Amino acid sequence: MDGLFRSCPSAFQGELPKKMYYSDEVIEEVRTANDIVDVISEYAGLKKAGNSYKCCCPFHSEKTPSFTVSREKQMYHCFGCGVGGNVYTFIMKHENYTFPEAIEYLAKRAGISLPEKEMTDDEKKKQSRKAMLYEINKSAAAYFHYLLTKTDRGKLGYKYYKERGFTDETIARFGLGYADIYRDDLYKYLKSKGYSLELMRAAGLVLYDEKKGAHDRFWNRVMVPITDINGKIIAFGGRVLGDAKPKYINTEETELYQKSRTLFAMNIARHSRKKGVILCEGYMDVISMHQAGYDNAVASLGTAFTSQQAGLIKRYTSDVYLAYDGDEAGVKAAMRAIGILRDLDMSQKVIDLSPHKDPDEFIKCEGLEAYDERVRDATLGRIFEIQVIEKDYDLNNPEDKTRFMKAAGRLLAGIGDSTERSNYIDTVAMKYYVNRDELAKIVTEVGMAGLGETSLSSLRPTEPEEIWRPKQQTKKEKNPAEENEKYLLTLMVNEQYLFDKLARVISEKDFTEDIIKDVAVSIYDQYREKGEVVPANILNKFSDAESQEKVSEIFTKELEFDTTPSMLEKVLTDLIIKIKMNNIDKALKNGENISQIELARKKNEINKIKIKL
Repeated sequence: MDGLFRSCPSAFQGELPKKMYYSDEVIEEVRTANDIVDVISEYAGLKKAGNSYKCCCPFHSEKTPSFTVSREKQMYHCFGCGVGGNVYTFIMKHENYTFPEAIEYLAKRAGISLPEKEMTDDEKKKQSRKAMLYEINKSAAAYFHYLLTKTDRGKLGYKYYKERGFTDETIARFGLGYADIYRDDLYKYLKSKGYSLELMRAAGLVLYDEKKGAHDRFWNRVMVPITDINGKIIAFGGRVLGDAKPKYINTEETELYQKSRTLFAMNIARHSRKKGVILCEGYMDVISMHQAGYDNAVASLGTAFTSQQAGLIKRYTSDVYLAYDGDEAGVKAAMRAIGILRDLDMSQKVIDLSPHKDPDEFIKCEGLEAYDERVRDATLGRIFEIQVIEKDYDLNNPEDKTRFMKAAGRLLAGIGDSTERSNYIDTVAMKYYVNRDELAKIVTEVGMAGLGETSLSSLRPTEPEEIWRPKQQTKKEKNPAEENEKYLLTLMVNEQYLFDKLARVISEKDFTEDIIKDVAVSIYDQYREKGEVVPANILNKFSDAESQEKVSEIFTKELEFDTTPSMLEKVLTDLIIKIKMNNIDKALKNGENISQIELARKKNEINKIKIKL
């Protein structure tokens, strides 16, 4: 079966790159060559906000931007969900890369040639694990394709694809397959190939419970391999043959596969010569579009379109056409996507598929020329939103018409560029036969009152509340002692002359809480060696996500007071006293033998501390 996919290079070929171990000097060279604002701008629509840049967090859903990027510190932090780090952290989290993979990606971006060194044992294990997951997915895809095209058992699936109008060439190109009616068919095949049950489960191919034992996740379904941006198989989608529910299921998230950051067929679309990307609802629509010549079509997978997926598209184009179904759910999905794309400063246009349900049906009924025309005449996102608003009003009713103008005015007031805003006012006034001057007056009044909306999803909810409203982040109970130590380090990093001023009062040995003590040692060491603290460099020393988030919070926390000398003296005095008192209490709890006289003397000395700058 190894030869099955030779006709499908875009989906299945490509060897894993050799991963190396790199020195601290190389790591720092690559980091400094990749400005964090420039890198994150390729994924998110950053906007200047004082000395920093802000946008809605690419890692959780929110309406009010709480994701902050500092060019000076080369760090990012989200004050909503707590994620943070340097440019490496961002690439690792956004692309699901290992640390060496992030180094190689950023080195290539900056045009830096990396030295070849052997991996550490831990890196070898991680890389071997990923290689095995890629390999087992490839084997499963080959088996599904074999069943579809070479066995009598696969005829039912082959018939389904043919009835959808897919050619043999398309079936081969996408490596389409069939999962048999037996619930343990794939499990037995993979077991015969020597794959462990643990690896099958890790890849999301096989489930296990005590009653059923090992059994396939996919059975009696036509199968669609899902690939990453480089064309490696990372997951599968399956459509049931028959009336069973659910109709479609995808692989659950794995070490390789994250739904919110994957787009079906993006590995092909990124090389397309057609303008922009066409965003569809499902992979069957995408396959039909590619067969019709629109190899720039992609789809999200079992989830609503996300800002991470928009960021992935933005790496290759800023022009997006929405080809969602024309039903209510499709309209809501389009409005959500428009808002996400607009936040990233990407162009959004909606393809009118009426009177047909989806792109596949439209092309089959109307032909390619008619579809080409619909693409050329696609409606601008802002106009589409106003068309949706219009359906809520009777424009023959004067009161309703007034309400419509005010609703449209709120959307138009959200346009930042004055020339573009004026042109939209002209267009809306002509299209809906409303007074241009009155509409412009409404837009001005709304804008001055700060009530303008950037998207229809802001003007009214387009999805059930639990989906469109940003979820409250679950916050752990904060440790006051840890917070005091973190805040003091924040002050010292922001006002680095304090290292010398406070040298006789406090040192790294006074920081004793959890990871904060390690951060303090790194900060003090770097200041002694270089005479300054480089936050993004410090972060290289911490590898796990939780540690990076804590460290990034120290470096990116916004000071809550005016750092005038008098105010700073009061805050520093209070923090240092609390930190030193806490250390005495910890010493007592740890059983250190301190006499009452000595204890009283130490506490008296601490209470006498008064910082003078």
